Amino acid sequence: MSVDPALVPKRRLNTGALMPAIGLGTFGSDHVAADEVAAAVAGAFEVGYRHFDCASVYGNEEAIGRSLRNLPREEIWVTSKLWNDKHAPEDVIAACQQSLEDLCLEYLDTYLVHWPFPNYHPPGCDLTSRSPGARPYIHEEFMATWASMEALVQLGLTRHIGTSNMTVPKLQRLLTDARIRPAVNEMELHPHFQQPELFAYVLAQGIEPIGFCPLGSPHRPERDREEGDTVDTDDPVLASIATARGIHPASLCVKWAVQRGQTPIPFSTNPDHYRANLEAVVSEPLTGDEMRAIRATDKGCRLIKGQVFLWREGQSWLDIWDANGWIEE
Repeated sequence: MSVDPALVPKRRLNTGALMPAIGLGTFGSDHVAADEVAAAVAGAFEVGYRHFDCASVYGNEEAIGRSLRNLPREEIWVTSKLWNDKHAPEDVIAACQQSLEDLCLEYLDTYLVHWPFPNYHPPGCDLTSRSPGARPYIHEEFMATWASMEALVQLGLTRHIGTSNMTVPKLQRLLTDARIRPAVNEMELHPHFQQPELFAYVLAQGIEPIGFCPLGSPHRPERDREEGDTVDTDDPVLASIATARGIHPASLCVKWAVQRGQTPIPFSTNPDHYRANLEAVVSEPLTGDEMRAIRATDKGCRLIKGQVFLWREGQSWLDIWDANGWIEE
């Protein structure tokens, strides 16, 4: 059984383009083989997905490309991301071209700056790993990277550009200086981490919030786990609403996200799971009481903390997220 893609809600971006309001994430490089992720992309298309979120650092774009090349290009929305070690202005275009080659595409629908600084970590590193050149956000450097991102639009290599893992202070500075505004901002969003301030800000700026970890990321890398982290799908409020509706709490998280106004990108290679998530999105809406109950489950529990991107002078991962309300330069 599949879902008619025409029934899936769309988001109108600041360019007027329509983007499917749910996508299939492909971050599985830590625990899922590339070919398995590629098979999920093909299977998800068959059940009704038209939006696929990729990134070079996931290490599976070449495999995913073998699935995408068999799909009608005009029907799909594909995102990729610039990794941290390619922030030098002269590297941006080549990095995008490499993703295009790997994904078997002539253009991307969205290309994002994955993190707002060039701090890099080796695969599989532990929490104490620090890149020798790691440093806090430097606005002038980021704007040089952004200028090359803007050039990608002029060259027709991507139709939109956007940001990821940003904060309100960083976005405020970018929007002041950017010639092309970001169309989307990818950010951690799930019931236990709703980010109301950042969420409201990007919407007010005409930027579409794309939510990663929409299920609470139960399979995230060990380096991103800390004592005290909560599990959305175990929440009794979410479990109660999901049971009443006959769906899994994971599908409820996705349904809530779309109805709230963000674009979730859940990752799964299980056909039953990714089908159930899509079916939940097009089923009867949650009631006002249900939406309020889920809003009240917010615990401010950030799961993807980014510890490995911290610079040597940084006190804690909170510095990455401008916890004081200003940019730590």
